[in-house]
Amino acid sequence: MQIFVAALAVLWVFYSAYLVFSSNFNMGNLMVWVLTAVNCAYAIWFKPINAWLLQTIAGRIALAFLIAGAVFLVGMLVFVATSGYGNVPTGQEKVVVVLGAGLRRDKPSLLLRYRLDKAFEYAQAHPDAIVITTGGQGRDEWVPEGQAMREYLIAKGLAPDHVLAETRSTSTEENFSFAREILAEQGIDVNAPIVYVTNAFHCYRAGEYARMAGFAEARALPAGIPLRSVPTCYLREVMAVLYYWVFRSSRSGFMQQMVGLLSLNKKFFYRS
Repeated sequence: MQIFVAALAVLWVFYSAYLVFSSNFNMGNLMVWVLTAVNCAYAIWFKPINAWLLQTIAGRIALAFLIAGAVFLVGMLVFVATSGYGNVPTGQEKVVVVLGAGLRRDKPSLLLRYRLDKAFEYAQAHPDAIVITTGGQGRDEWVPEGQAMREYLIAKGLAPDHVLAETRSTSTEENFSFAREILAEQGIDVNAPIVYVTNAFHCYRAGEYARMAGFAEARALPAGIPLRSVPTCYLREVMAVLYYWVFRSSRSGFMQQMVGLLSLNKKFFYRS
């Protein structure tokens, strides 16, 4: 058992180091680093920790809480993994809203390219659909996400007059509310069914925000996710879903402020 715990700790260490040099700092990365530290501590002090957990009253209480927490976390991860597939498009929707997911300088990140490629597939199959790309300009991004996303889809072959960019939003809620404003400005029925495109783990929460923004019928088109991003994205989404259930908002102000305070020097760690 101790060998397994040590081997797992080594894997976490390598993955954590990879995150430092390959991705922007976010809550998912922070959670992975915390889990790595806990796993390493358990591997180093395996015997005394086990003795305390199994042979003392306080340790047994702590162990019970740890087991309950682990079961809850697994349940949340299963929910996040499966909740994006229950509200698929009918094919009649004529508006596609693509949610932003970060840029590398002025190019869509790998996670975002998964979303854009899925939106492109739908638009190719439904040539009369209007695509709205959404997202403002974040730290270390050279252009607004919505603009870069629009350019990506046009470069792949979509007609420019069928791709509209929303470039002001700073949250998923604003993605939808500002997209709704664009539809109204274009004279498009804001009450018509829409498709929203995001990665599968994000579909549940995105659907809730779409309804909050006033879209009565919003259907999810789940995109895939690179395997290397699964731990960070799913752990972060568990936190985000819990935050949403408590505050009914995607603007996790306190967590965002903490991430900002802890943010690493991306000029040193940046990788294109």
